[in-house]
Amino acid sequence: MHRLEGKVAIITGAGAGIGRCTAELFAREGAAVVLTARGPGRLAALESSICGAGGRALALPGDVRSSTDVRRVLDRAVAAFGRIDILVCNAGISDRHTPTVRVTDALWDEVVATNLTGVFYYCRETLKHMVETGSGSIVNVSSIGGKYANSGAAYSAAKAGVEALTRNIAIQYSGMGIRCNAICPGPTPTEFNTPEKLATFDQEFREICAKHTDMSVGESEVIDQANAILFFASDESCYVTGQVLVIDRGMCL
Repeated sequence: MHRLEGKVAIITGAGAGIGRCTAELFAREGAAVVLTARGPGRLAALESSICGAGGRALALPGDVRSSTDVRRVLDRAVAAFGRIDILVCNAGISDRHTPTVRVTDALWDEVVATNLTGVFYYCRETLKHMVETGSGSIVNVSSIGGKYANSGAAYSAAKAGVEALTRNIAIQYSGMGIRCNAICPGPTPTEFNTPEKLATFDQEFREICAKHTDMSVGESEVIDQANAILFFASDESCYVTGQVLVIDRGMCL
């Protein structure tokens, strides 16, 4: 406990799934958590829950695809807590396993804007604050789709870009006390993976991808992903940067 005591963390996509679980875990570990996502209702409820349990939380709705929103969230977070020690770029959307020839311009733009450009915006703006303090940890949420390309074309490309961006930032800032790492979750029970949502996926390409993974090992849980994020965010990994950790129960070995 208290591994993040006195730290301030921004978590994108905090309204549900891995982001929500990470926010709750960070708060229990002593961090002040800045919660951001597009849906204000869930953020407000999470803020109330964390504060009611004795933690510190601030809900700031915003769209990762908007650089204006990103700067506004950062400015308000710093005004409220004085600094930013940790950034968790978790916000993302699915492309429903859509293969290349079926990816429309609109789908490509939406997936890349949310899953890659949004990560870039948050990293760029947060790094400005971390450089001033000479410390910080960025944890980006990629995917086994980015690592092994076993998802839709747009999703795989965007998440692979997140890994490259992670390593690039690690190279640039390793001498400044700032670390940047990423996790690659395998299938995890979130709103993206409900039976209803999976039924909308391209079943032909999903079956092709499944031939290259061992689905029998089962899903990971959101807390498994949150624990990995906590490790990279905490001082326990103070000598670790530029690394990408796969959490998929070995289904892609």
